[in-house]
Parts: sequence; C-alpha cells; structure tokens
Amino acid sequence: MVLTSARCRAATLSRGHAIAAVSAVALLAGCAVGPDFVAPQAPPTKDYEFGGMPQPGVENAADPQQRFSMGQKISGDWWQLFHSAQLDGVLQQAIAGNQTLVTAQANVAQAQQGIAQASGALWPQVDFAAGAHRERVNLAAVGINGQSQAPIINLFSIGPTLSYAVDPFGGNRRRVEQQEATTQFQEYQLDAAYLTLTGGAATQAVQIASARAQIQAVGAIIADDERNLALVSSQRQAGEATQLEVQLAESQLAADRTLLPPLRQQVSVARHALAILVGQAPGDWAPPDFDLAEFTLPQDLPVTLPSELVRQRPDILASEAQLHAASAAVGVATAQLYPNLTLTASFTQEALKPSTLFNPASSLFDVGANLLAPVFHGGALRAQKQAAVDAFDAALATYKQTVLTSFGQVADTLQALAHDAELLEAQRRALESAETSLRLTRTTFRYGNVGILQVLDAQRQAEQARLGYVRAQAQRYLDSITLFTAMGGGWREWQAQTVAAGTEAKPSATR
Repeated sequence: MVLTSARCRAATLSRGHAIAAVSAVALLAGCAVGPDFVAPQAPPTKDYEFGGMPQPGVENAADPQQRFSMGQKISGDWWQLFHSAQLDGVLQQAIAGNQTLVTAQANVAQAQQGIAQASGALWPQVDFAAGAHRERVNLAAVGINGQSQAPIINLFSIGPTLSYAVDPFGGNRRRVEQQEATTQFQEYQLDAAYLTLTGGAATQAVQIASARAQIQAVGAIIADDERNLALVSSQRQAGEATQLEVQLAESQLAADRTLLPPLRQQVSVARHALAILVGQAPGDWAPPDFDLAEFTLPQDLPVTLPSELVRQRPDILASEAQLHAASAAVGVATAQLYPNLTLTASFTQEALKPSTLFNPASSLFDVGANLLAPVFHGGALRAQKQAAVDAFDAALATYKQTVLTSFGQVADTLQALAHDAELLEAQRRALESAETSLRLTRTTFRYGNVGILQVLDAQRQAEQARLGYVRAQAQRYLDSITLFTAMGGGWREWQAQTVAAGTEAKPSATR
C-alpha cells in the first residue's frame, strides 16, 4: 500500500467573475490535502500450511473424527456446538457481566464523542459575550488637551460573535477522518474483547472438566493401589510375600496420592478465573462442575479462507483502522504547511450607561477575514509531516505483521488439531495395551509367578496411559476452542444480535 494523492473537488474555473467566486468557494470547501486511505489488499496466500491443509484423523466409538470445512460460517454462539447447557449458561453470564467488555464499550462511546468533538470544527462557532468595565481614559493620547485629569468611565457591552475556519486544505476534515478511524479501532477492540472473553470462558470450563476427569482417573489409580496393598498384605500374613513388597506397595500408594493436590489446585485456579470472567468475585459465585462427558466434540470445524480472514478477525481490522488513522494524520500534518483562512463577525451593543445599552446608536459590528500562512518555522512543519509519514509506514508494517501472525496462529491450530487426533489414537491404544498388561500381571501375581515389582510397574504404565488419554481428549476441546477464536468467532453475528436486542453493548456510528 502507498500513500495516494490528495483529492480536491474544485469547480472548473471560467472567465466569469460569478463562476469564479462559486468555484473558489467550492475549492475552499472541498479540498483535502494528504492521502486518501485505501485498505490494503488481501494477501495472495491460498493455504495456511505449505503443501495443503492437514486433516485430523481418529474415528471410533469413543473418539469421533473432526473435519475442516472451508468457508463454513461461524456462529456468534459457537460454543453451543459443544451442546452443553451449563457452558451456554455460563457464557451468557460472562457476556452480560464481564467488566472488560464494559470497559471496551465505554471506550467506543468515548471515541464516538471524539467524532462529534472533531466535527464541531467544521461548523461556524457562535458565542455570546457580555462585559462591564471601569477605566480611566487618556484623552491626550487622542489629541484632546486641556483636561486637568483623565476622566473615569464605565463601559458596558453585550452581543454575539461568530467565527468560521474555512479549512481550505482540509486539516479539520482529516482530523474528523482520523477520529472516525480511531473509533473503528475501539469498536474492533470491543469485538476482540468479546472473542477473548468467550474463548477464555470456554477454555476455563474445559480446564475444569479436564482436571476433574484426571482427578477421577487418579482416584481409580489410588483405589488400585489400595487393592494392591491389601493383596500383598494378606500374602505377607500368609508368608507368601516379604515386608519389602508390602513397603513397595505402600510407597506406590503414597506417591499416587501426591497427584491429587496439584489437580485440585488446577480446578480451583480455573474456577476462580471463570468467576472473574463472569464478573463475580470467587467468593460470591462458583461455576458448575463441568464434566468432559457432557461436552460434545464439534465434528465440522469452520475454516475461513486466508483472503477472507483479513476481513473477519477483529485484531486485523483493528490494525487496519490504526493504519487509516495514521493516513489521516499525514493529511492533518500536510494541511499545516498551507494557509488557513478564518472568517469572523460580531455585533455588539456598547454604551457608557446600561440604560442606553440597546439604543440603536450603541450598535457596533465587525466583519473580517484572517489569513494565516506559514512562512518560516525552522523546518518544524515539514518534519512534523515526515514524522506522520514515518508513523504511517510503521502502522503499515504492524498491519502486515498482524496478518502474518494471525495466519501463523491458524496454521498452528490446524496442525494441533491434526496432531491431537494422532495423539488421542496413540493414547487409546497405549491405554488398552497397558490395561491388558496390568490385568495379566495381577493374575500372574496371584499365582506367585511374578513379584509385586512387576505389578507396580504395570500399574505405573497403565496410570500414565490413563492420564494421557484424558489429557488428549481435553486437548481436542481446547484446540477446537482456539480454532473458533482464531477464525474470528462469529463476532459480526454477535454484533447483529446485540443491536437487534436493543442493548448498548455494540454502538456503531462509523461502520
């Protein structure tokens, strides 16, 4: 993207004085120096991954297969694809009570007032003034002599004043454009806050469910440890096992019990984080006890084309709005290099006594035009313009980096989902094998063909496989959530729903 030339909608000059006057007015009202903003073109990238998009595997009774659907629309309530009434209820509470959303909404409202404030400079400014003064008059200064003492008079005045900045080179209009772009940035920041909130809340819910599932798995492991200890203890009493084997069983039980506190801490941290996202103190609100089993894994995952992603992700659109604001700032700085014309008028009633203040003879008026043209500022104005151009270049590079980063995030997530499926299948097979091995080892142990060490080793492998399988299941949910947010999360639909509901959550004056 490059800075384009200025626009100037001037009427064609003719030889007639009347037409020339009209053309001059049109020139003053329609010219705006500086670049006209043109949104950057979508990058030519067609795929997120070199060599084509991966496809996740895994399809069995317990672990359904996921599919990437190019061009599928993302729902504003995308989390409903998990088919969890508890999750839906928590997300609705979060959208209604989250304080970060409230802050973003207030920032949008503030920016919109900035548009109104900047637009005020485009109109005539009318004021009303009144004054009362007591002063000593020096008559000798105006050639009147013979007075022994200068008289003291009272002077009263009242009347309106008017001023109008013609803005012949569009500096004020560029300021309005800059503020409109700033407002768009704040609106997209609100959209990004919505995505962060919904993605974060759904993630914390899955984290709770994952930790609780792991706690259940550890509970089953501890129950196995207790059965092992009971078994070896009975064999010790019968003289078929040694005290060392009993001690090994007790050590395994004690070690596995240490797995519970960190998992319980994970649940607590996720619950507290979710309460804060909902806008509640952890001591005043508690989320439901989510279970992985109550979630349905979304099978059709929407994937937006790269050329469309730049018009869908709010962080990219926010960066584009900042680029627009930087472009308008170049116009503002350019206008400072040219003359500025201000028209003024006033009508004043001025008298020495209040009783004669509104006498026709007390009427005064003033009509004028002031032209201020920069001549020499030591290079400051040109440096100011060049600084604005440099800021535009920086904003353009930031925009391009934002696009690249977003493409990288999508590519990472797509690969993660494909690898999640591979990992889950491997963990399932490892779990089946480890459980079979543990069952056979225990049977052999009962007949005295192996020692407790072999049982504990087989159990340790089964324990690791069981926890790994639970984590792999949860990771598919987490990465699915990441993909929904990476694709833009349907914020446009949320915006439309909010406006239709008549709320103030999504004011939009500039879109």
